[in-house]
This record gives sequence, C-alpha cells and structure tokens, in this order.
Amino acid sequence: MIHTFHLAEMPATVTARALLRPPSGNTTPGLDHAECLALMRLGAPVVSPDRLQLRRIAVFAQWRDEDAVDQFLTHDALGRHVAAGWHVRLEYLRRWSRLAALPGLPPRAGAWDQDEPVVAVTVARMRLPEVPRFLRWGRPVERQVRDHPGTTLALAAIRPPRTISTFSVWRSVREMEQMVHGRADVPADRRHADAMVERRRRDFHHEFATFRFRPLSEHGSWQGRTGIVPGS
Repeated sequence: MIHTFHLAEMPATVTARALLRPPSGNTTPGLDHAECLALMRLGAPVVSPDRLQLRRIAVFAQWRDEDAVDQFLTHDALGRHVAAGWHVRLEYLRRWSRLAALPGLPPRAGAWDQDEPVVAVTVARMRLPEVPRFLRWGRPVERQVRDHPGTTLALAAIRPPRTISTFSVWRSVREMEQMVHGRADVPADRRHADAMVERRRRDFHHEFATFRFRPLSEHGSWQGRTGIVPGS
C-alpha cells in the first residue's frame, strides 16, 4: 500500500469533472480511494476567488502499489493532467480518528524520528450548519500553519459542498507536534490547540481524520518549485 498527494494546474472543466466523478477502484486499477479537490489559499477571505481555485487541483489517494500510481499517471485521462504537476509518494505512519472511505488503516504503523521530515493530511466532511463556526475557528489555524517557519508547503482544498482537506510538508516531526500542541506561554501558538478543544466541545464535522506520512519520493514541480520535501 502507498499513498500519494498531487498538485496540478489544469482546465477548470477537467477539475470540475474530477470533483463530480473522482476516479475509483472501478475505473482505475489498483486505486483504493481518491479525494479530488479544488485548491484554496490558506487564510483567504471567506468570500474570495482564492477559496475555490478550479484551475488548480489536489488529489489525495491510496493505492495498492507504486505500479498502480505509474499506470494512472501514464494511461488515465485525468492522470495525464495530474502527471504534469507535482506529487509526493508517502508511507503511512499514523492516524487520528478515521474515514469510512479508508477503513483498513491501523491507528499506527511504524516509528519515526523527531528530526525527520513529515507530511500531514487532514480530510473532513463538514456539518453544513457548523460552517460559520468552523470558519471562525479554522481561519486563524490556517494562517498559523501557512506562516509557520517549520512548513515548506501548506495549503487547503475543498470539494463542495462539505469536504475540506489540508496538506502540509514539515521540516521535522518535532516542529509539527509543537504547532499542534501549542506553547502555553505564547497565546498565538495555541490557535490549533484551542480549535481542537472547541471541536471536541461541539464537532464541526460528520467525519474528520488527520494522517501522518513519511515522504518517500518527490516528483515534478509546483509553481516553479522543486525540492519541497526537505532533503529530497
């Protein structure tokens, strides 16, 4: 099993079709599940073109093996568009909560070093009446992650009406965990921790899961950038 996260620019019509009819195991050999989403800019105003960027797609997927990934990127119509962008191949390490679409992932799979790079992915299915409350608590966290010196890339994506995902590449596990838990002596550093307390008080989501991965290999470029994964 392997996971991938892809970023690509493509015609808005292609992105819209992928949002409406994402690839599945029935159409794509070796694919367990894929989330196709339009990019957002972290921290963007609620009413803004940056909140739904149909010319920029994110794809988070679980595959049987790397050969299935290669076949998708080479032979699938959507895959060929995605192949022109950037992606990282990932080794699953840990999850918090779970998604019904990915039922087989254990809570933890392996160990890690505090100083190694790490990739974090969240996927949430929103409760629509809770969206205003989620934005009030979530946008400060978006800015915290976006501006954190420990991230080399941080972004969010959406598939209307209710699926939201975040993706971040961190220089080290230590820096990511410090952000997640916050420092009590620096109030601004507690934005993520405080939002998690509020979520436990009254959940924003029908489903919410955070996944931790070890980056295995990086491919292509994103907005002229390569070497997004530290040490790649």
